Amino acid sequence: MKYMMRVSVDRKRHPWIIVYGHRPMYCSNKYDDCPNRYLPNRVGLPVFGCGMEPLLRRYGVDVVIWAHEHSYERTFPLYDEKVYNGSYEHPYVNPRAPVHIITGSAGCREKTDPFRDDPPAWSAFRSSDYGYTRFKAYNNTHLYFEQVSVDKKAQVIDSFWVVQHRHQAFDI
Repeated sequence: MKYMMRVSVDRKRHPWIIVYGHRPMYCSNKYDDCPNRYLPNRVGLPVFGCGMEPLLRRYGVDVVIWAHEHSYERTFPLYDEKVYNGSYEHPYVNPRAPVHIITGSAGCREKTDPFRDDPPAWSAFRSSDYGYTRFKAYNNTHLYFEQVSVDKKAQVIDSFWVVQHRHQAFDI
């Protein structure tokens, strides 16, 4: 937390903030915690509160990478179950909320997790293939992501750019 506060002051030196976590705040798999819209890491515990999602917004976290679900899923820029795209045509250009990526299918023995039939409006891409995610920060304004399918012999099955010219807290 102290690191995020320090970095958020000097976004010229550290423009991109990427957070890693285990249990995702958003996912559209059939089982586990995914059907629960009020995950404790997102909204907090009933008595204590302390959910993480307001902190992601306050400190302008660009991307959140999750695991736990044995699948791959990419969201549109998302806060409090609402999509905050940069624009309809270019959702990842100057997005107004973090992008969430679930990448937990690198080779788990329990097999991949199935998705529910009706994807939520915030879900941009889903895959049950075994695979892995790679990304590169090209500069202060451009991040590039790829999802590679092991099932499809290292074929890139999803790719996208996050372009952010205003690294700052999200004003939602």
